[in-house]
Amino acid sequence: MTDQELLPCAELEPEKTATAAVIWLHGLGADGNDFLDVVPMLGIPKNIPTRFVFPHAPVRPVTLNMGHEMRAWYDIEMMDDKRHYRDDDILLSSRQIYALLDREIKRGVASERIVLAGFSQGGAIALHAGLRYQHRLAGLMALSTYMVRDDEIDAEQSDANREVAVFQAHGQYDPMVPFAWGESARDRLISLGHSVEFHAYPMEHQVVPEEITAIGDFLRRQLSGANA
Repeated sequence: MTDQELLPCAELEPEKTATAAVIWLHGLGADGNDFLDVVPMLGIPKNIPTRFVFPHAPVRPVTLNMGHEMRAWYDIEMMDDKRHYRDDDILLSSRQIYALLDREIKRGVASERIVLAGFSQGGAIALHAGLRYQHRLAGLMALSTYMVRDDEIDAEQSDANREVAVFQAHGQYDPMVPFAWGESARDRLISLGHSVEFHAYPMEHQVVPEEITAIGDFLRRQLSGANA
Protein backbone atom coordinates (compact mmCIF):
# COMPACT_ATOMS: atom_id res chain seq x y z
CA MET A 1 0.00 0.00 0.00
CA THR A 2 1.25 3.49 -0.86
CA ASP A 3 0.52 6.84 0.74
CA GLN A 4 -1.77 7.54 -2.21
CA GLU A 5 -4.27 4.95 -0.92
CA LEU A 6 -6.49 5.48 2.09
CA LEU A 7 -5.98 2.93 4.83
CA PRO A 8 -8.96 0.67 5.53
CA CYS A 9 -10.70 1.71 8.75
CA ALA A 10 -13.29 0.64 11.26
CA GLU A 11 -15.56 3.61 11.92
CA LEU A 12 -18.25 4.55 14.42
CA GLU A 13 -20.63 7.30 13.33
CA PRO A 14 -22.62 9.54 15.70
CA GLU A 15 -26.40 9.77 15.46
CA LYS A 16 -26.15 13.28 14.00
CA THR A 17 -23.78 14.62 11.35
CA ALA A 18 -20.27 14.53 12.78
CA THR A 19 -18.80 17.87 13.81
CA ALA A 20 -15.78 16.33 15.54
CA ALA A 21 -13.56 13.32 14.95
CA VAL A 22 -11.06 11.09 16.71
CA ILE A 23 -8.58 9.10 14.64
CA TRP A 24 -7.19 6.36 16.90
CA LEU A 25 -4.23 4.15 15.93
CA HIS A 26 -3.82 0.64 17.32
CA GLY A 27 -0.66 -1.01 18.60
CA LEU A 28 1.68 -3.56 17.05
CA GLY A 29 -0.07 -6.75 15.94
CA ALA A 30 -3.58 -5.49 16.69
CA ASP A 31 -5.99 -3.86 14.24
CA GLY A 32 -8.50 -1.05 14.06
CA ASN A 33 -11.12 -3.02 15.98
CA ASP A 34 -8.98 -3.01 19.11
CA PHE A 35 -10.55 0.05 20.75
CA LEU A 36 -14.09 -0.05 19.33
CA ASP A 37 -15.52 -1.25 22.65
CA VAL A 38 -13.94 1.68 24.50
CA VAL A 39 -15.97 4.36 22.70
CA PRO A 40 -19.26 3.89 24.62
CA MET A 41 -17.31 4.20 27.89
CA LEU A 42 -15.91 7.64 27.04
CA GLY A 43 -19.09 9.57 27.77
CA ILE A 44 -18.98 11.77 24.68
CA PRO A 45 -22.31 13.67 24.78
CA LYS A 46 -24.67 13.66 21.84
CA ASN A 47 -24.27 17.43 21.48
CA ILE A 48 -20.68 16.75 20.39
CA PRO A 49 -21.41 14.38 17.49
CA THR A 50 -18.07 12.64 17.04
CA ARG A 51 -16.92 10.20 14.39
CA PHE A 52 -14.37 7.63 15.60
CA VAL A 53 -11.98 6.35 12.95
CA PHE A 54 -9.79 3.31 13.69
CA PRO A 55 -7.41 2.64 10.77
CA HIS A 56 -5.85 -0.76 10.17
CA ALA A 57 -2.06 -0.57 9.80
CA PRO A 58 -0.55 -2.36 6.79
CA VAL A 59 0.67 -5.94 7.23
CA ARG A 60 4.47 -6.10 7.15
CA PRO A 61 7.27 -8.32 8.49
CA VAL A 62 8.43 -7.26 11.94
CA THR A 63 12.07 -8.08 12.65
CA LEU A 64 11.58 -7.95 16.44
CA ASN A 65 8.99 -10.74 16.14
CA MET A 66 11.21 -13.09 14.09
CA GLY A 67 10.08 -11.55 10.81
CA HIS A 68 6.47 -12.65 11.22
CA GLU A 69 4.01 -10.57 9.23
CA MET A 70 1.48 -8.58 11.24
CA ARG A 71 -0.22 -5.23 11.25
CA ALA A 72 2.44 -2.69 12.13
CA TRP A 73 2.98 1.02 11.58
CA TYR A 74 6.72 0.40 11.16
CA ASP A 75 9.28 -2.37 11.43
CA ILE A 76 11.19 -2.62 14.69
CA GLU A 77 14.55 -4.36 14.81
CA MET A 78 14.82 -4.37 18.59
CA MET A 79 13.39 -2.53 21.58
CA ASP A 80 16.05 -0.83 23.64
CA ASP A 81 16.79 2.73 24.64
CA LYS A 82 18.04 3.41 21.08
CA ARG A 83 14.72 2.16 19.62
CA HIS A 84 15.79 0.68 16.27
CA TYR A 85 13.04 1.27 13.73
CA ARG A 86 12.68 1.98 10.01
CA ASP A 87 12.46 5.67 9.21
CA ASP A 88 10.88 5.06 5.80
CA ASP A 89 8.03 3.09 7.41
CA ILE A 90 7.42 5.91 9.89
CA LEU A 91 7.35 8.53 7.14
CA LEU A 92 4.99 6.44 5.01
CA SER A 93 2.63 5.76 7.92
CA SER A 94 2.60 9.46 8.79
CA ARG A 95 1.64 10.37 5.23
CA GLN A 96 -1.16 7.81 5.38
CA ILE A 97 -2.43 9.41 8.58
CA TYR A 98 -2.27 12.86 6.97
CA ALA A 99 -4.53 11.47 4.24
CA LEU A 100 -7.07 10.36 6.84
CA LEU A 101 -6.92 13.74 8.56
CA ASP A 102 -7.44 15.47 5.21
CA ARG A 103 -10.42 13.20 4.53
CA GLU A 104 -12.09 14.27 7.76
CA ILE A 105 -11.72 17.91 6.72
CA LYS A 106 -13.26 17.08 3.34
CA ARG A 107 -16.11 15.35 5.18
CA GLY A 108 -16.90 18.61 6.95
CA VAL A 109 -14.99 18.34 10.24
CA ALA A 110 -12.76 21.32 10.97
CA SER A 111 -9.18 20.33 11.76
CA GLU A 112 -9.50 22.11 15.13
CA ARG A 113 -12.16 19.53 16.04
CA ILE A 114 -10.00 16.47 15.35
CA VAL A 115 -8.00 14.57 17.96
CA LEU A 116 -5.28 12.21 16.75
CA ALA A 117 -4.70 9.35 19.17
CA GLY A 118 -2.71 6.14 19.38
CA PHE A 119 -1.64 3.29 21.62
CA SER A 120 1.95 2.00 21.81
CA GLN A 121 3.38 1.95 18.26
CA GLY A 122 0.24 3.76 17.10
CA GLY A 123 0.87 6.43 19.72
CA ALA A 124 4.37 6.97 18.38
CA ILE A 125 2.92 7.60 14.91
CA ALA A 126 0.18 9.84 16.34
CA LEU A 127 2.82 12.04 17.96
CA HIS A 128 5.10 11.99 14.91
CA ALA A 129 2.34 12.86 12.45
CA GLY A 130 0.35 15.19 14.68
CA LEU A 131 3.28 17.42 15.58
CA ARG A 132 4.09 17.83 11.88
CA TYR A 133 0.56 18.17 10.46
CA GLN A 134 0.00 21.50 8.70
CA HIS A 135 -3.51 22.19 10.06
CA ARG A 136 -4.24 22.88 13.73
CA LEU A 137 -5.63 19.91 15.62
CA ALA A 138 -7.78 19.78 18.75
CA GLY A 139 -5.29 17.57 20.54
CA LEU A 140 -3.01 14.54 20.54
CA MET A 141 -3.41 11.45 22.67
CA ALA A 142 -0.39 9.21 23.32
CA LEU A 143 -1.05 6.02 25.29
CA SER A 144 1.75 3.75 26.58
CA THR A 145 4.14 5.06 23.96
CA TYR A 146 7.31 6.96 23.14
CA MET A 147 8.59 9.43 20.54
CA VAL A 148 10.27 8.44 17.28
CA ARG A 149 12.60 10.68 15.28
CA ASP A 150 12.37 13.22 18.10
CA ASP A 151 15.81 14.60 17.24
CA GLU A 152 14.27 16.01 14.03
CA ILE A 153 11.19 17.56 15.61
CA ASP A 154 12.70 21.02 16.24
CA ALA A 155 13.14 21.55 12.50
CA GLU A 156 10.06 19.63 11.35
CA GLN A 157 7.29 20.66 13.75
CA SER A 158 4.51 22.59 12.06
CA ASP A 159 3.67 26.10 13.21
CA ALA A 160 -0.01 25.10 13.34
CA ASN A 161 0.55 22.54 16.11
CA ARG A 162 3.35 24.09 18.13
CA GLU A 163 0.96 24.51 21.07
CA VAL A 164 -1.36 21.54 20.56
CA ALA A 165 -2.51 19.95 23.85
CA VAL A 166 -1.23 16.44 24.52
CA PHE A 167 -2.76 13.72 26.70
CA GLN A 168 -0.36 11.01 27.84
CA ALA A 169 -0.95 7.88 29.91
CA HIS A 170 1.54 5.16 30.79
CA GLY A 171 1.78 2.08 32.97
CA GLN A 172 4.32 2.22 35.76
CA TYR A 173 4.97 -1.52 35.31
CA ASP A 174 4.93 -1.63 31.51
CA PRO A 175 7.27 -4.47 30.42
CA MET A 176 7.10 -3.60 26.71
CA VAL A 177 7.44 0.20 26.63
CA PRO A 178 9.24 1.22 29.82
CA PHE A 179 7.64 3.93 31.93
CA ALA A 180 10.84 5.98 31.59
CA TRP A 181 10.25 6.21 27.82
CA GLY A 182 6.85 7.79 28.46
CA GLU A 183 8.41 10.25 30.90
CA SER A 184 11.10 11.07 28.34
CA ALA A 185 8.44 11.79 25.70
CA ARG A 186 6.58 14.00 28.17
CA ASP A 187 9.72 15.98 28.99
CA ARG A 188 10.56 16.41 25.29
CA LEU A 189 7.06 17.64 24.53
CA ILE A 190 7.17 20.11 27.41
CA SER A 191 10.55 21.37 26.16
CA LEU A 192 8.84 22.09 22.83
CA GLY A 193 6.24 24.22 24.60
CA HIS A 194 3.31 21.79 24.73
CA SER A 195 0.80 21.52 27.53
CA VAL A 196 1.00 17.85 28.53
CA GLU A 197 -1.57 16.11 30.71
CA PHE A 198 0.39 13.10 31.98
CA HIS A 199 -1.26 10.18 33.80
CA ALA A 200 0.65 7.33 35.44
CA TYR A 201 -1.20 4.14 36.37
CA PRO A 202 -0.14 1.00 38.30
CA MET A 203 -0.59 -1.17 35.19
CA GLU A 204 1.39 -2.95 32.50
CA HIS A 205 1.02 -2.46 28.71
CA GLN A 206 -2.73 -1.95 28.70
CA VAL A 207 -5.59 0.47 29.23
CA VAL A 208 -7.49 0.52 32.55
CA PRO A 209 -10.91 1.97 33.51
CA GLU A 210 -9.45 4.98 35.31
CA GLU A 211 -7.51 5.82 32.16
CA ILE A 212 -10.63 5.53 30.00
CA THR A 213 -12.37 8.02 32.31
CA ALA A 214 -9.46 10.47 31.95
CA ILE A 215 -9.44 10.01 28.16
CA GLY A 216 -13.16 10.82 28.05
CA ASP A 217 -12.59 13.98 30.09
CA PHE A 218 -9.81 15.10 27.74
CA LEU A 219 -11.85 14.43 24.60
CA ARG A 220 -14.89 16.26 25.91
CA ARG A 221 -12.77 19.31 26.71
CA GLN A 222 -10.87 19.36 23.43
CA LEU A 223 -13.89 18.65 21.21
CA SER A 224 -16.36 20.88 23.02
CA GLY A 225 -15.88 23.71 20.55
CA ALA A 226 -13.90 25.91 22.90
CA ASN A 227 -10.80 25.19 20.84
CA ALA A 228 -12.44 25.64 17.44
